[in-house]
Amino acid sequence: MARQRTPEGPPPAPAVQKLRIRYAKRGRLRFASTRDFSRALERALRRADVPMAFSAGFHPHPLISYANGAATGTASEAEYFEIRVTERVDPESVRAALDEALPDGIDVLEVVEASAGALADRLEASSWELVVREADPAQVEAAVAAYLALEVAETTRTFKTGPRTFDTRGAVLSMAVTGVDGEGCAILRMVVRHTTPAVRPDDILTALRAVTGFSPPVPPLVTRLAQGPLLDASAGVADPLAADKGAAGLG
Repeated sequence: MARQRTPEGPPPAPAVQKLRIRYAKRGRLRFASTRDFSRALERALRRADVPMAFSAGFHPHPLISYANGAATGTASEAEYFEIRVTERVDPESVRAALDEALPDGIDVLEVVEASAGALADRLEASSWELVVREADPAQVEAAVAAYLALEVAETTRTFKTGPRTFDTRGAVLSMAVTGVDGEGCAILRMVVRHTTPAVRPDDILTALRAVTGFSPPVPPLVTRLAQGPLLDASAGVADPLAADKGAAGLG
């Protein structure tokens, strides 16, 4: 029987604090993949001298957890991750240092000390904005009205296990053209419940084309404005870090 090896050297220092971090993906950085971001983040944490906690074993890695990241090509004002550190730190100092160390377009907006509860459990819905370019806003409004009148609007997406057809309509809690921008492009806002599989804006646009015949002439500019607990009364999205700020006396 092979003898079980154990890592040499002392065990990693224990984590004494967990931080929850909100950041934005803007401009060209919306095309950064999750893997690209994780590599940039680990480099930035080293440059910012954040006292990261590491896993045990032969291949220790920094204790970072990501939560419901937006798809590549999508901008966002509400991306989240958590880190664990071996020394107590000032969250605002970490925010400033990490923001400075990350590339332009990845902007660290908030850092709070984590309170009880899992962050992932608070991310129940997302608020999205789509700038629909080169389309008549009246056509966009008509397509949205037709979509909202349906009970089911299916689409098909290919997953690792193969193609899967699923409903998009049940996840859409609100959808409306809220105006036009300076170039006359329709601004479409929607609140979408997080489901399994996740219903993404491009899934909704695919279903919209299938059931109404409307298709944006060019891909819309998509931005996640918020994600967090669902406010059932208003179909809005609350701040997922509110409980942490309250526990720290920041709310």
